[in-house]
Amino acid sequence: MDKKAQKEAELKEKETVTKEVTPEQQPDRTAELENEVAEWKDKYLRCMAEFENFRKRSNAEKADWIRLATQKFALEVCDVLDNFERAILQGTEEEKSTPFGKGVLMIEQQLRKVLEKEGVEKIEALGKPFNPEFHEALAHIPSDQKENTVAAIIQNGYKMYDKVLRPVRVAVSNGTKINNESQEE
Repeated sequence: MDKKAQKEAELKEKETVTKEVTPEQQPDRTAELENEVAEWKDKYLRCMAEFENFRKRSNAEKADWIRLATQKFALEVCDVLDNFERAILQGTEEEKSTPFGKGVLMIEQQLRKVLEKEGVEKIEALGKPFNPEFHEALAHIPSDQKENTVAAIIQNGYKMYDKVLRPVRVAVSNGTKINNESQEE
């Protein structure tokens, strides 16, 4: 039995050796390996593309976080700028020409320039057609302006990099002239 088992083992060994070495099967193995290389190359390229997209997405999210933090701060500074404008409007020309008045005007200008440098700009609305993207209507009033035109600004609005931080709060003309109302009464 020993010899018979030994012969069977030798035959099996020869069969496996001949299977691996036969020249007829070698091109099939080459094609198989080329397919495997192509698969691995495809996986590698996809992985690299995914990583590149992840990197870009991460950088964009980081920039958005910074911009969001800056927007909140800028909006608070805009409130300070509005208060400066209100204070300046309360002063007379004589008060504005004093050193104190000139100093307040210079601080207001400096604050405005800092905001402009950060991409914050005031939304101009007076006399323009009402636009709900930039304006928030708080009242309809009679005025000499055409209907649906901004007749008065109640609170300034600001935008940063073309994104509205705070809409302009306005009173919109209803198209009725003030003189006509007083004549009718």
